[in-house]
Amino acid sequence: AAFKKRLSEERYIPDELIAALKTRPSQSLPMDVLQAAASMLANHDNDLTDRTREAVLRMGIRLIAKIPVVVAAWERIRRGLPPVAPDPELDHADDFLYMLSGRKPDREVASFFDTALVLHAEHSFNASTFAARQVASTRAHIYAAISAAIGSLSGELHGGANERVMLMLLDIGSPDRVEAYVKKILDEGRLIMGLGHAVYKTDDPRAHILAPMSKRMGETAGNKEWYEISKILEVKGKEAFKQRKGADIYVNVDFYSASLYYSMGIPVDLFTPLFVISRVSGWVAHVLEEQFAEAAPKAALYRPESDYIGDYCGPDSCEFVPVDKR
Repeated sequence: AAFKKRLSEERYIPDELIAALKTRPSQSLPMDVLQAAASMLANHDNDLTDRTREAVLRMGIRLIAKIPVVVAAWERIRRGLPPVAPDPELDHADDFLYMLSGRKPDREVASFFDTALVLHAEHSFNASTFAARQVASTRAHIYAAISAAIGSLSGELHGGANERVMLMLLDIGSPDRVEAYVKKILDEGRLIMGLGHAVYKTDDPRAHILAPMSKRMGETAGNKEWYEISKILEVKGKEAFKQRKGADIYVNVDFYSASLYYSMGIPVDLFTPLFVISRVSGWVAHVLEEQFAEAAPKAALYRPESDYIGDYCGPDSCEFVPVDKR
């Protein structure tokens, strides 16, 4: 209850940030807007130069509270609508959906969204988490670390997977086109989005929680075809991969989160910012652990070593050419 109260109290953003958002071109990438906003929030935090653990935790809670407000405000601003002020009586998940649409969300929908946030909150040493910890190790403030993490997540090899899953589902269009689509994709040597994971050698356990929520959300929203396409695609994709490669492939967390978010009416290009709304809590925990050596004998600056092997001299040769002869 105390944590929920803290989040509610911090769930606002400065008028100057709202004004800055209104100056951004409407076609700006949401992740770029969010990264810039995270840096701007630092300028309005009176704890910024206080490097005690208590102060860093306070700033972390503010980030967790404010990031959803930024995402919702930007979505409305780019559509030509006024931002909706947070409602302090609503829970974290409910309030984001309210600020996004201007309507109090259905209790079941809010519960599904809350569960999705929990499932995405933390997941080991992925690229964005490492980026946050690396920046934190320099003793930069937490806003710099979170901004770096957002930048890392904006890269297509890390974030955006569930966006690509949904674009794939939209491309397929109907359940009866799945099998032909799978054949076409594999014939072209391309990937089936949402299948495969860098760590798991089994189905991502988070997917098993998201799948029934996607099914129910589709039924509620009247667009159950997206879940149906996903389910058939999972079966046909696994079968085809096994037949062609002789190996198993498994669903990851993005596979069913895509249709879940889409059925909630959330724009596809906000799926990765939704990831930030969730994962910022995990990043904050990692920053605290890194800066205050909570899992190590002492805090240390990240300084990886690199071993040079070979004689690579770049695209040209190793021969030095004087400037006047270049």
